[in-house]
Amino acid sequence: MLSEKLLKQIDFIKEIDKIKYIQRKTKLFNSDRNENDAEHSWHLAVMAIVLAEHSDSDIDVLKVVKMVLIHDVVEIDAGDTFIYDTQKNHSNTDEERLAANRIFGLLPQEQAEEFIKIWEEFEAGETNEAKFAKAMDRLEPLLQNTSNNGGTWSEFGVTYDKVYEKKIAIKEGSSSIWNYAEKLIDDSVQKGILKK
Repeated sequence: MLSEKLLKQIDFIKEIDKIKYIQRKTKLFNSDRNENDAEHSWHLAVMAIVLAEHSDSDIDVLKVVKMVLIHDVVEIDAGDTFIYDTQKNHSNTDEERLAANRIFGLLPQEQAEEFIKIWEEFEAGETNEAKFAKAMDRLEPLLQNTSNNGGTWSEFGVTYDKVYEKKIAIKEGSSSIWNYAEKLIDDSVQKGILKK
């Protein structure tokens, strides 16, 4: 006989398949195809593993990987909010909280509580792990936009000031990665793919 715990875990696994349908504004590297949330989360997880040595603080890499893999699961219900959206705030919303409770609530209680706690930690951005996870989350679209001649910056008229304001969060997780990111931003201005 199958355990109730296993059945709940399988229900959750089936539900999160929907993340593959959540389209982001950013496009894949050197491409005109939009990335989906599943691709984004996978890429961040690999980035976190590869770049962990550049964290300014000691971090639990597995915890960072968990954060980046589940941080956008709430978008199954709440949808993706473009980081440069001028109408809706990109920070934690009531819709995301409801989504976290519903989707993670499909899991057995202990796992549900763990996932909600990890999601909340990422959103708060205060721990070393959350700072590094957020650094990865801000770095990936920067790399994409620079590979796409400005990508969403050009498409949506995003200026240098807005990019700098959002990307400086990288510095909280890694000063060396921030130095690289800041150079990419400056180079993008020099190349004319990011307007001052």
